[in-house]
Amino acid sequence: MDKDYLEKSFIDSLNKNFPGSTIYFDIKLKVFRELDTLIFEINKCLVLEFDRAAITLTNHLLERLLKLALIYNETGIGPIPTEQWNSVFGEANKKYCSITFSKSIDQCKSNGLISEKEWDYLYNTIRELMRNGFSHADSNKILVDFPEETKVFQGNFKNPSEIKEMNLNQKEIPFLQELNMESFAKEAALIYFDSVIKLVLQIGNRLIEKQKQK
Repeated sequence: MDKDYLEKSFIDSLNKNFPGSTIYFDIKLKVFRELDTLIFEINKCLVLEFDRAAITLTNHLLERLLKLALIYNETGIGPIPTEQWNSVFGEANKKYCSITFSKSIDQCKSNGLISEKEWDYLYNTIRELMRNGFSHADSNKILVDFPEETKVFQGNFKNPSEIKEMNLNQKEIPFLQELNMESFAKEAALIYFDSVIKLVLQIGNRLIEKQKQK
């Protein structure tokens, strides 16, 4: 692979995609500041059109967000004396750090950190389609709504006029799976990231309101 080719590819992607991404580079979080570098990394993937990488990192961002939300819901988001950090955060971390994605969604809902609509979106759509589909490499989840058969035509170099029509199952043939997953990722990566960014801001605002009520 030629370095100049890669450099041109990166520059072309940067020039094309940067204007639409500045909003995400300029986000100022009031809560969850520890997620800044992760958000920055995902946005760089989107600018450079690393869509599957962006989706997988967005899955990580979402799971980390929900666990942090539960931790801060317990510890509060107000100032804590430095000498108490180990005890305060240690207990909350042990309680929530290793829980499953499903359980973190449920507990965020029961603690008023996400709405019923958000719970449904996370549990019934994101958990299956994006998280299990990409983080668990389960193509069946991603391609569930794709038709099983696709019509293809096979030519013959020895006899160009001979065209053979056949139906192939694009959900089961590896290279067709990959083409479809790549296409899906290209369409879904930015939409998914944007929805998780909105959730970061919404949960942060809910934690701020809870802090005001203490």
